Amino acid sequence: MHKRQIVLEDGTTLTGTAFGSMNPSEGEVIFNTSMTGYQEVLSDPSYNGNIVVMTYPSIGSYGINRDDFESITPFVKGMIVKEVVMEPSNFRTEETIDSYMKQHGIPGIAGIDTRMLARILREKGTLKGRIITVEDDEVSQHTMDEPSDVLVRETSITKAYIVPGEGKRIVVIDLGMKQSILHELMERHSDVTVVPYDYTAEKILATKPDGILISNGPGNPIDLHQTIVTVQSLLGKVTIFGIGLGHQLFALASGAKMAKLHVGNYGTNYPVKDLQTDRTWITTQSRHFYVEEASLHSTSLTITHRSLNDQTIEGLCHTEYPAFSVQFNPEGAPGSNETNFLFDQFIELMEEHTLKNGADDHA
Repeated sequence: MHKRQIVLEDGTTLTGTAFGSMNPSEGEVIFNTSMTGYQEVLSDPSYNGNIVVMTYPSIGSYGINRDDFESITPFVKGMIVKEVVMEPSNFRTEETIDSYMKQHGIPGIAGIDTRMLARILREKGTLKGRIITVEDDEVSQHTMDEPSDVLVRETSITKAYIVPGEGKRIVVIDLGMKQSILHELMERHSDVTVVPYDYTAEKILATKPDGILISNGPGNPIDLHQTIVTVQSLLGKVTIFGIGLGHQLFALASGAKMAKLHVGNYGTNYPVKDLQTDRTWITTQSRHFYVEEASLHSTSLTITHRSLNDQTIEGLCHTEYPAFSVQFNPEGAPGSNETNFLFDQFIELMEEHTLKNGADDHA
């Protein structure tokens, strides 16, 4: 077995055993605390640019199957695990995690004390890193600081497409959309048009949408200037729902500011309190940025959800326009989908907005 190393920007070097592709790789090293869901993590576009450390000790036990992908093309830059399972046992298994990562050029390292590595990242904050084989020279640094508009350009689509339905007409701005979001919309019989991240507001409004969903995606939201301008142009004209990166862009378009967490939230066990109902939900998250609460004073945004771990903002609602957002993933995948009722609230808000506009037209 080949030896492989993860080299962090602070000089920390850990050596383990290679699996997956033998390609070198580089990216921002983050850790995910989920016990299951490694297939969804590998295929979630929100992880573009990341080398993922899985803190659960055994990864690959149920293999890879055709039903649990969040995108056709995986974007994760590497995976670090304590133990990789080469012979999975599950009736849904179609291939091993090792063979899947080989096919898609994703390098992996096994035999690392992943919880120790997670402690390093907690103490020092998220660090950039490189995956190399012991015999190789270090890879170049030219992509280590890749801007977020490049990350989103890689994960978004290039041409709009339609998934027909009989319900509300919804446009999804694809920043790196998980397929589970599309599944939730189709469950509600929506007529969906998915458009690229740089689609203009004029083109979006030309489709006569009842609502706009701004999807999840990777990277720093402040780099997505064109999408922020688009969202600003759409506010007040159509119902808006933002998820993950979409939540952050909605906040920026409304005048709020962003900051970066010392350590990102990646996993399926983050408690979030709904301030309107006084209920707490266990949520799935994949984010490194948050909305600065002090910046909301000059906006028309109100807080709807709050993290019980660090008290950061997890949900917002516009007080003037039919628009709201959440930082977490209401579709789960992996993790609980108990907050998928937010998609129903999105549909209801569209109906209310339609009725209100109809009443205004007759006034």
